[in-house]
Amino acid sequence: MAGRGKLIAGTVTGFLLGGIGELNKNRHPNFLVVEKDTIINEIEDTFRQFLHRDDIGIILINQHIAEMVRHALDAHQHSIPAVLEIPSKEHLYDATKDSILRRARGMFTAEDLC
Repeated sequence: MAGRGKLIAGTVTGFLLGGIGELNKNRHPNFLVVEKDTIINEIEDTFRQFLHRDDIGIILINQHIAEMVRHALDAHQHSIPAVLEIPSKEHLYDATKDSILRRARGMFTAEDLC
Protein backbone atom coordinates (compact mmCIF):
# COMPACT_ATOMS: atom_id res chain seq x y z
CA MET A 1 0.00 0.00 0.00
CA ALA A 2 2.93 2.39 0.59
CA GLY A 3 3.77 2.46 -3.12
CA ARG A 4 0.27 3.39 -4.27
CA GLY A 5 0.37 7.10 -3.55
CA LYS A 6 2.62 9.91 -2.54
CA LEU A 7 1.97 12.38 0.24
CA ILE A 8 3.58 15.75 -0.29
CA ALA A 9 3.80 17.41 3.11
CA GLY A 10 4.32 21.13 3.11
CA THR A 11 2.77 24.53 2.58
CA VAL A 12 0.87 23.61 -0.59
CA THR A 13 -0.56 20.50 1.02
CA GLY A 14 -1.93 22.58 3.90
CA PHE A 15 -3.59 25.05 1.56
CA LEU A 16 -4.99 22.28 -0.62
CA LEU A 17 -6.45 20.54 2.42
CA GLY A 18 -7.98 23.91 3.35
CA GLY A 19 -9.77 24.01 -0.01
CA ILE A 20 -7.78 26.72 -1.77
CA GLY A 21 -6.50 24.67 -4.72
CA GLU A 22 -8.56 24.46 -7.88
CA LEU A 23 -8.40 24.22 -11.66
CA ASN A 24 -9.55 27.10 -13.84
CA LYS A 25 -11.85 26.70 -16.86
CA ASN A 26 -8.83 25.60 -18.94
CA ARG A 27 -7.98 22.96 -16.31
CA HIS A 28 -4.82 24.78 -15.17
CA PRO A 29 -4.14 24.54 -11.41
CA ASN A 30 -3.75 27.65 -9.25
CA PHE A 31 -0.79 26.12 -7.42
CA LEU A 32 2.64 24.64 -8.04
CA VAL A 33 4.26 22.04 -5.82
CA VAL A 34 7.99 22.82 -5.83
CA GLU A 35 10.11 19.78 -5.11
CA LYS A 36 13.89 19.46 -5.02
CA ASP A 37 13.99 18.45 -8.71
CA THR A 38 11.76 21.35 -9.87
CA ILE A 39 13.81 23.57 -12.17
CA ILE A 40 13.92 27.32 -11.64
CA ASN A 41 12.55 28.00 -15.14
CA GLU A 42 9.39 26.07 -14.26
CA ILE A 43 8.94 28.12 -11.07
CA GLU A 44 9.48 31.39 -12.95
CA ASP A 45 7.21 30.41 -15.86
CA THR A 46 4.43 29.36 -13.50
CA PHE A 47 4.81 32.59 -11.50
CA ARG A 48 4.51 34.66 -14.69
CA GLN A 49 1.45 32.66 -15.77
CA PHE A 50 -0.17 33.28 -12.39
CA LEU A 51 0.44 37.03 -12.81
CA HIS A 52 -1.69 37.07 -15.96
CA ARG A 53 -4.61 34.96 -14.76
CA ASP A 54 -7.81 36.81 -13.94
CA ASP A 55 -8.85 34.17 -11.40
CA ILE A 56 -5.82 34.77 -9.14
CA GLY A 57 -5.79 37.77 -6.79
CA ILE A 58 -3.08 36.71 -4.32
CA ILE A 59 0.04 34.65 -4.92
CA LEU A 60 1.49 33.00 -1.82
CA ILE A 61 5.08 31.89 -2.22
CA ASN A 62 7.52 30.48 0.30
CA GLN A 63 10.26 33.02 0.80
CA HIS A 64 13.09 30.57 0.02
CA ILE A 65 11.36 29.80 -3.32
CA ALA A 66 10.86 33.53 -3.94
CA GLU A 67 14.62 33.98 -3.60
CA MET A 68 15.09 31.66 -6.59
CA VAL A 69 13.01 33.95 -8.82
CA ARG A 70 13.60 37.26 -7.00
CA HIS A 71 14.11 39.17 -10.25
CA ALA A 72 10.62 38.17 -11.44
CA LEU A 73 9.02 39.17 -8.12
CA ASP A 74 10.81 42.51 -8.07
CA ALA A 75 9.69 43.23 -11.64
CA HIS A 76 6.01 42.80 -10.66
CA GLN A 77 4.78 46.31 -9.85
CA HIS A 78 1.00 45.85 -9.85
CA SER A 79 -1.07 45.55 -6.70
CA ILE A 80 -3.12 42.65 -8.12
CA PRO A 81 -2.25 39.94 -7.88
CA ALA A 82 -0.59 40.68 -4.58
CA VAL A 83 2.52 38.56 -4.00
CA LEU A 84 2.99 37.55 -0.38
CA GLU A 85 6.13 35.81 0.78
CA ILE A 86 5.51 33.36 3.59
CA PRO A 87 7.83 31.21 5.72
CA SER A 88 8.09 27.46 5.42
CA LYS A 89 8.66 25.04 8.24
CA GLU A 90 12.23 24.44 7.02
CA HIS A 91 13.21 28.07 6.37
CA LEU A 92 12.78 31.07 8.65
CA TYR A 93 11.19 34.26 7.35
CA ASP A 94 13.59 37.17 6.74
CA ALA A 95 11.78 40.52 6.52
CA THR A 96 14.79 42.15 4.86
CA LYS A 97 14.26 39.93 1.79
CA ASP A 98 10.49 40.49 1.46
CA SER A 99 9.78 42.49 -1.71
CA ILE A 100 6.56 44.04 -0.39
CA LEU A 101 8.16 45.18 2.85
CA ARG A 102 11.14 46.63 0.99
CA ARG A 103 8.74 48.57 -1.26
CA ALA A 104 6.67 49.75 1.71
CA ARG A 105 9.76 51.05 3.51
CA GLY A 106 10.43 53.29 0.52
CA MET A 107 6.96 54.84 0.83
CA PHE A 108 7.47 56.18 4.35
CA THR A 109 9.99 58.51 5.93
CA ALA A 110 11.43 58.08 9.41
CA GLU A 111 9.07 60.85 10.62
CA ASP A 112 6.04 58.88 9.40
CA LEU A 113 7.00 55.94 11.57
CA CYS A 114 7.23 57.94 14.85
